[in-house]
Amino acid sequence: MTSLLIDGHRLTVCDIVAVARHPGSLRLALADEARGRMRQSDELKTKIMEAGIPVYGVTSGFGDSSTRRIRAAKVEALQRNLILLLTCGVGARAEPDVIRATMLVRANCLARGHSGVRAEIAANLLECLNHDILPLVPEQGSVGASGDLVPLSYLAALLTGEGTALQAGVERPAAEALGEAGITPLVLGAKEGLGLVNGTSFMAGFAALAVHDAAGLAYAAELCTAMASSVLKGNPGHFAAFLFEQKPHDGTIDSARTIRELLGTAPGQEPGAMKLPEEGFRELDEPIQDRYSIRCAPHVVGVLRDTVDWAARWVTVEVNSSNDNPLFDVAEGAVHNGGNFYGGHVGQAMDSLKTAVASVADLLDRQMELVVDEKFNNGLTANLIATAADASQAGLHHGFKSLQIVASSLAAEALKNTMPATSFSRSTEAHNQDKVSMGTIAARDARTVIRLTQQVAAIHLLALSQAADLRGAQGLNPALRTAHGLVREMSAFNDADRPMQGDVARVTQLVASGGLRQALA
Repeated sequence: MTSLLIDGHRLTVCDIVAVARHPGSLRLALADEARGRMRQSDELKTKIMEAGIPVYGVTSGFGDSSTRRIRAAKVEALQRNLILLLTCGVGARAEPDVIRATMLVRANCLARGHSGVRAEIAANLLECLNHDILPLVPEQGSVGASGDLVPLSYLAALLTGEGTALQAGVERPAAEALGEAGITPLVLGAKEGLGLVNGTSFMAGFAALAVHDAAGLAYAAELCTAMASSVLKGNPGHFAAFLFEQKPHDGTIDSARTIRELLGTAPGQEPGAMKLPEEGFRELDEPIQDRYSIRCAPHVVGVLRDTVDWAARWVTVEVNSSNDNPLFDVAEGAVHNGGNFYGGHVGQAMDSLKTAVASVADLLDRQMELVVDEKFNNGLTANLIATAADASQAGLHHGFKSLQIVASSLAAEALKNTMPATSFSRSTEAHNQDKVSMGTIAARDARTVIRLTQQVAAIHLLALSQAADLRGAQGLNPALRTAHGLVREMSAFNDADRPMQGDVARVTQLVASGGLRQALA
């Protein structure tokens, strides 16, 4: 088994996705240098405490209670009470991939060695992941500063052996699951409860998975655009490299290139010249320019590509940061109080990402309208209804009429969720947390918008495959024929009205898994 050493500095989005979605694929361990740094900051914390210097959250209360001095003998009780106080989340449980991502990110942040906690804290989080022992974490209850206090408290409770755990999909007492795995429950010492909960790891877990999935959606949208252009007999010249070199946004250039490769067209391909009759007027069989949802697709998907690019950079910084408070500077021998728990960058990245993703949902819904509407689909049947072999069945079937309604509903819901969560900062906790990020809500919204858009893409692919069959799938170029074949493995040609819920679910999974891109690579 491949090992992944966690050191606080080199964790990638790809690492997070692998651990979150393929449990057991990587053996996780805390790097020796991380252990050394954590030991030094823990020792510095103890030295400062012994000197009688007040330390926030160590020998003081939390938040607006920080003026209340606590005796050193009570530090363990203080940390335990913090966890008991915070385990009050509400809403649906976070899914296992999000929880795994959160645990990995939190371990990595602590591994930087500035949080004043023992190495066992990070090491035990990693061991829980190695045995797929997860806390049950409610999704709602974080304002994104002081970090994800409420959701992360469930990680702390797991490490102490309290509450219920999910192990390999089965719920059981946390202490029992830890015991079988040989993991000793911890008594949280000074700063250790606060070090676990006072950070951005829950929102960052959502965000890392979101940027990965959004990148896959960009490719799915480019595939849909290429198939739509093909089945609509569109003008492939709209994707000529020359056009995009004159407005050289990186994402747009990449998007147009991908569409060209999927179409298999030569650069600059345009409709051929034709002679006008003597009266000087001629109705063309095909338009020179396609509608915007085809012609401008690289400009829409390119925005998503570029947004994914910078959002991934921001998320990578976040998951490799010390984002709790206070932090211990071993070189200076000092403790610093600050606000690294603030989730502003994650929130801004996710608000922008969900807007770019929802715009792609809107694009695909508009493309689907062109494909199913006989006024615009260049000779395809109305609603892509199969030609009835039996004349007595003519007029009884409705093709993709209802699926278009569903796609429009999903696109509208995605667009509705683009309201920026970061604009809704609230003053809370008796005006101590008087400006908060709402980054966790933004990250959860991004996950929601991505899932809605994956479903829109799946419905559009079903419609495009139906259109290709009506035209004759042999007319598709090899890459698009491969995509068509993958869809057909999940869903048969629609020759009569039938329930399509299962077809949509299967093709959505194909989109979400990245299977299309892998097959066409």
